[in-house]
Amino acid sequence: MSRNVASTYIDLAARGDVEVADATNFDLQLPTEGMQVHAEYTLYGHFQYLKVLLADVGKIRFYMDQESGIRAACFAAFYERILKREVDAFYVRIDKTLTVNERRRAKAEAEAEFETAKARWPGKTQSDVEVELIKERMAAMQSFGKWSDRWLAHPFPSMSEPDKAVCFLTDLGNEPVERAARLYQRASLHAIDRFFMQLRRRISILERPIATASSNNRVWYGYSPYSPIVVERVLIIFRVFYNFMNIGEDKKTPAMRLGLTAKPMTLTEILGAANE
Repeated sequence: MSRNVASTYIDLAARGDVEVADATNFDLQLPTEGMQVHAEYTLYGHFQYLKVLLADVGKIRFYMDQESGIRAACFAAFYERILKREVDAFYVRIDKTLTVNERRRAKAEAEAEFETAKARWPGKTQSDVEVELIKERMAAMQSFGKWSDRWLAHPFPSMSEPDKAVCFLTDLGNEPVERAARLYQRASLHAIDRFFMQLRRRISILERPIATASSNNRVWYGYSPYSPIVVERVLIIFRVFYNFMNIGEDKKTPAMRLGLTAKPMTLTEILGAANE
């Protein structure tokens, strides 16, 4: 965990502007036709839009990738509510380079630690035992980077999130230990990773590049779209399907969980609503 977190801070420090996510080079250039919106503009616009959408939400918690541009955009949009302790923001870092065997080993070690911990806190629920273990880890957190961000080595890795580390970005210095521990407990990027996985599996034009046997590590984009606007249109269609039609294990769609609809919508109902 320490090596991966520290290396990211070193890369960020080498940037001319830590908030700029895109750096042009031979492999990454601006388009010769049309227009590309820089990542930092997109980030700021995204969080400003979230500020409007979530204006009436009492408590907001962001679990985000370790990227200084995302932190800056989040703070710029929600700084007033952060000071009121209505908004919490966290970095979550996961080592996705681990092999399957390494992931299994980390998960088995965490489960063994948890079984030992249950004997130390008899009568506590599984959730409460997890919180107690996190409190112990909080006392041994390490600081990294120019902002001295303090990182927790999360004691409960999973196969999808091995070697997980978490940083509480909006800790104002007087955060109650119990509340902080429970926020650390919930830290995860699984939901967004699952969404991206479904995008790549269901939409061929968004598949990962295919490695070829040619030289210079060239890759082949087998189903690459002929125009970026095609990607935008397909993403809009998928987002509607995901939010209003795609049923989870709880037999509900995301729209149902938010109280926007009472049941999964059909394609006929969606097209009918769009034409009204």
